[in-house]
Amino acid sequence: MSGSLFGLLARNYLLFTLTLLTIAAGLFLLWNNRIYRLYYPVDWESVRTDSALEEGDYQRLERLLGDNGALAVYDGEGKLLYASRDDFDAWYTPGELSCIRAYGSTRLIDSYDVAGNGSGPRYLLVLHTYTESASEAVKVMALDEDYQVVFGGLGDGRTGYTAEEYALLSGRRYEGSEVTRLDFTDQSGETRTALFREMYISDADYFRSYDESWRIWLLFVPLYLLTTAAFIWWLSRKIGRPLRRLNDAVASQTEGRLVRVGDCGGTREIRRIGESFDRFSDRLAESEAERRRLDEGRQKLIADISHDLKTPITVIAGYIDAICDGKVPPQEQERYLRAIQAKAETLTELVNAFHEYSKVEHPEFVLRQARTDLGEFLREYLAGKYDEVDLAGFTLEVSIPERPVPCELDEMQFRRVLDNLLSNALRHNRLGTVLFFDLEVAEGKAVLRVADNGAGIPPERAKYIFEPFVVGSDARSGKGSGLGLAITRRIIEKHGGTIELNPRPTFGRSTEFILRLPLEGQTKPEEH
Repeated sequence: MSGSLFGLLARNYLLFTLTLLTIAAGLFLLWNNRIYRLYYPVDWESVRTDSALEEGDYQRLERLLGDNGALAVYDGEGKLLYASRDDFDAWYTPGELSCIRAYGSTRLIDSYDVAGNGSGPRYLLVLHTYTESASEAVKVMALDEDYQVVFGGLGDGRTGYTAEEYALLSGRRYEGSEVTRLDFTDQSGETRTALFREMYISDADYFRSYDESWRIWLLFVPLYLLTTAAFIWWLSRKIGRPLRRLNDAVASQTEGRLVRVGDCGGTREIRRIGESFDRFSDRLAESEAERRRLDEGRQKLIADISHDLKTPITVIAGYIDAICDGKVPPQEQERYLRAIQAKAETLTELVNAFHEYSKVEHPEFVLRQARTDLGEFLREYLAGKYDEVDLAGFTLEVSIPERPVPCELDEMQFRRVLDNLLSNALRHNRLGTVLFFDLEVAEGKAVLRVADNGAGIPPERAKYIFEPFVVGSDARSGKGSGLGLAITRRIIEKHGGTIELNPRPTFGRSTEFILRLPLEGQTKPEEH
């Protein structure tokens, strides 16, 4: 097996096995240490001094609690803010909290039930204070059945307690645990109370956990060795065939034939290589199809540009040849020159449109945006266009809210958007058509509807209307370059918005464009 792929994999797997055995031994030591730690007291001093306590990140303290520790934090009113276990009380009164021994205190209380009847003592509490003063070493207090002080006291001046206070004072609220109280102030200056609770473990629980750990240890080694032997046998039988299949696929790919491996079998890693190879083949096929599509689009773009430029250039060249050849009477020359001038202006408009389209499609095209009240901007724009619309025989209906609609706009580029939409409506509709401009705020966006009740756009062309060189009527005929809406869409997208042709316009309208722009402060979607 020396030098072969199987030998390499087998040697590495055996090394991996030894590593796992080492890890297993380390895990066993950790497990055994975990059992041993059942008798370890919780390091409450580390909990008290940890910055997470003042920062309010209490969950971070759970790593210090171990198996026997529990932590609860209450606010200044005694309401539970956090508990590492579910059996802490949700509320504590100040009196109840005062009955819990303070952290670091040398005072310990023993409680005893006193047999008797009538109104005599029922409960006896003995306070031990570990100090050098013998007179303060022990204090005794007796309570009746209603937890009222019959004689003695703990030095706190109280004459009675509630049942809950007695349960906390005597330690019976949390049986099998020792609970201490720590008052502290968090980073925000709020008063907080932390309860440190340490549970005791019985000998039976300790030995049960110890026995379970040994059973795991005794079973792990033979099962692991059996799994290793089975894996090596399976590897020697299965690894050769899928690797050969993968190699054949790679060889076919180098010869220019796109193939798929499918489920080549073998280990999970080899199957993943096969799946990755299939994804690579699919991406390669998609890339080839995209390249062909771009080539076709580039050829169509060149053809459309050539068509748009050819007509005015042909007319200009024909008229100039006629004038130069003396075929045009002197009295007709001015008419020919006017025609040449008109075609030259058309040619200039086309070149400008191509130039604008190339600018907005360039990756380095950027906007100069500033905070703008879209409603006020529309009022000023439409006021400036009113005479043009009126002279063209059209009517304006405007609905703009009085409240501000703040957006981040490049005013010059957005004016170009409105110019394109307005000029399209004026160019392709009859006299008397009504133009609609409606602005509203919906779903956190500014929504502008630009519509008319004119001739409309044919359904078969509506889905391509934002593509370059597509116009609302028969493509490549009439005035217009067919680039206006493509430019408009790009500018709106650079603003972080969207534009669409509503397939179901509002009643009474035939064509309706819907522009959505993010309000100021809204996150723009990333461009892809």
